[in-house]
Amino acid sequence: MSRRTKLYEGKAKILYEGPEPGTLIQYFKDDATAFNAEKKGTINGKGVINNRISEHVFTRLAHIGIPTHFIRRLNMREQLIRQVDIIPLEVVVRNVAAGSISKRLGIEEGEPLPHTLIEYYYKDDALGDPLVAEEHIACFNWASNDEMHDISSMAIRINDFMCGMFAAIDIRLVDFKLEFGRLYDGDYSRVILADEISPDGCRLWDMATGEKLDKDRFRRDLGGEEEAYREVARRLGLLNGEDNGPGEVFDLSHARSRLRGPPPLKK
Repeated sequence: MSRRTKLYEGKAKILYEGPEPGTLIQYFKDDATAFNAEKKGTINGKGVINNRISEHVFTRLAHIGIPTHFIRRLNMREQLIRQVDIIPLEVVVRNVAAGSISKRLGIEEGEPLPHTLIEYYYKDDALGDPLVAEEHIACFNWASNDEMHDISSMAIRINDFMCGMFAAIDIRLVDFKLEFGRLYDGDYSRVILADEISPDGCRLWDMATGEKLDKDRFRRDLGGEEEAYREVARRLGLLNGEDNGPGEVFDLSHARSRLRGPPPLKK
């Protein structure tokens, strides 16, 4: 069977024409990028894991009334999704200081924020996805006031739910990125959650050890990226035939040692 028509290829996913009008097929790649694609690499099996994690999270969010573009998972790397008009904003929800906010404001990484913070970044790779204020969004009509109200309300509700979901498996939700799109019905449109939610776009720290279980392992050359992504999926109960409970605290020392050579023989 011939491959469906490719409509768009991004850093981590490919969008293909869907089987019915108003649908797309979203394919998850193993490619990894950081620093606006200045650093590039591959995390083996990342696309498979992210597909499963994103399916799981979007399905659970739908159960609490968050509208999403997700329809169903088709296979190991593909999802059937609703076609939306993407709003050109990356919505970053922060619970703990990390990454760019620590650098910009001089806040020590790991410092809990006084309250949940929502930041908006204009989606433009050529500009480096700059931080923008709500005044910019209104001025350039990237989203209406009603749409921004819906986006911020959904972002807070998603954060509340996901903080609890990850805390239940001993993971601290530090921050995460969301994207939203307009789903049209004739002249009417509503805002729904789009893109993906996975360790690619979330900072996830083990509650006991502080180990990073997300793409920061790739950004910072920590090693063990594949193992970290699999650990998140394991704790969420998504790896068949394996112990899926929180279990023992995840130790990435073995993963790091693989970068230096084979582990020592056991006595």
